[in-house]
Amino acid sequence: TVARRREANSLVAMAASRPIVTVLGEDGKPSSSTLPLPAVFLAPIRPDVVHFVHSCMAKNSRQAYAVNVDAGKQHSAESWGTGRAVSRIPRVAGGGTHAAGAGAFGNMCRGGRMFAPNKSFRKWHVRINQNQRRYAVASALAASAIPALVMARGHRIDSVEEVPLVVSDSVEALEKTSAAIEMLGKVGAAADLKKVTDSKKLRAGKGKMRSRRYVMRRGPLIVFKNGGKGSPIERAFRNIPGVELCSVERLNLLQLAPGGHLGRFVIWTEGAFAQLDELFGTREKKSELKKGFHLPYANMANADLSRIINSDEVQATVRAVKAPIRRAPMKKNPLKNFALMQKLNPAAAAAKRRALKTEINAKEKKAALIKAKREGTPTVTEKDKAAKKAVKASGKAWFKAAIKGTDLV
Repeated sequence: TVARRREANSLVAMAASRPIVTVLGEDGKPSSSTLPLPAVFLAPIRPDVVHFVHSCMAKNSRQAYAVNVDAGKQHSAESWGTGRAVSRIPRVAGGGTHAAGAGAFGNMCRGGRMFAPNKSFRKWHVRINQNQRRYAVASALAASAIPALVMARGHRIDSVEEVPLVVSDSVEALEKTSAAIEMLGKVGAAADLKKVTDSKKLRAGKGKMRSRRYVMRRGPLIVFKNGGKGSPIERAFRNIPGVELCSVERLNLLQLAPGGHLGRFVIWTEGAFAQLDELFGTREKKSELKKGFHLPYANMANADLSRIINSDEVQATVRAVKAPIRRAPMKKNPLKNFALMQKLNPAAAAAKRRALKTEINAKEKKAALIKAKREGTPTVTEKDKAAKKAVKASGKAWFKAAIKGTDLV
């Protein structure tokens, strides 16, 4: 993702601050020769590209497997059809045996075929774009030059002088495994070898029955220039647990990033390290050995984006901060919002209290009247009687005035 890529680019910038690499001798002491850091170690670190290419490459070593085309279908079975209140699955023909009438062929039947039987013509291998493969190898090499990523992958490099680790070409002439182990110990790789031997365990699952009984971690990867099958360096290092060898002209992503995880501990011979610029090229020139390949480089030299934005140079050219926009407040309804009504009419609270008091008194009066009626002792005061008579008299007076001068009697 973006944050992880920025962090990786900043780590690459740290590696670029040390452009000279010291060459160690067989005794583990610095020699007089030094080498410039190849440009491939400044390539952008793309875990997404490495993981994708690794998963595709790992598929290319698979062997086809399938079930027998006739498995589960070697019965003389035929469906009974409809009308017999049983399913239409094919059933074993004949009689006199326990299998007569038993379902056959289906994946839900005893002795039937599997669902979607495996076929040997499945698409087992995956084609990978050449440029993607080269990009992934360049990213894996760049990650191998950053101690933090190498340690995060699990390698023990506390005693290593510097990363990337380069040893003299005399290592390619070693013939004895004891001399190779001694050399690895002197350059600081003994802890990583011990980690490998301590990690040997029985494999979980059925793989232990299939010629892959044990599993162990990966140790250092030795990259040489002159060697191959039967060469002295091959014979010296091939029997050390966890140690792998690879020619610089045949760098393999499955070895540089096992499991798709960046940060393999790589030990380079002097000749192999010096050939990397010829293999991958630099930012200015294309590769001499890989046709049409130009080394990828990061879009940003400095991945600290917040520091760039807040720098004096950028802040001096950006426009000023706009004044905050004042938006009109939403109007409220005083008939629903009592606080606003009280602001408009200070007497609203008193009026509300009076109305509430009148309502309470009316309810109490009505309740008392209903109670008296139910008990058969209605109590009507003289004041109520006079008020009732006055209402009736006013009604009669209004009616007389209304019919005056009409034909109504």
